[in-house]
Amino acid sequence: MAPAAMETMISVFKDTNTKPEDYDLIVTGDLGKLGVEILLDLMETQGYKLGKNYGDCGQMMFYYDQNVLMGGSGCGCSATIFNSYIVERLKTGQLRNVLYIATGALLSTTACQQGESIPGIAHGIVIKSDPPFKEKTVSQNEKKKIEKEIKEKLKIEEK
Repeated sequence: MAPAAMETMISVFKDTNTKPEDYDLIVTGDLGKLGVEILLDLMETQGYKLGKNYGDCGQMMFYYDQNVLMGGSGCGCSATIFNSYIVERLKTGQLRNVLYIATGALLSTTACQQGESIPGIAHGIVIKSDPPFKEKTVSQNEKKKIEKEIKEKLKIEEK
């Protein structure tokens, strides 16, 4: 998955005319310790140095010395870190420009049984925010009105 992450990351940099230091945070799915080391090496061979603003969701989720035996699910780690860590920091303004590279493997039981390699895949998105956001306070009357409108739209009968 590291080569796919590298290709996607470099494509984003070229397409958006940016470089790694232009982002507050760059994250990949769950490459794990070895995958991160491979990605860092691959990026350097292409002339890009990822700094302290780079992290891997799998590594961000677990302590370095935690005995987890296996990595987490890439989609599970990505979703957890995005919704718990990244979104909050986008809301408060701690992060304003995030490059999010979801990584995964295209698993096929047939390919594995035939001894073929497992292709890696990566999708990249840039998330920008202009916080800090202010929470909108909704009165009970407004809340009931909104709920009524939703129920009417969904044609749900009230009990």
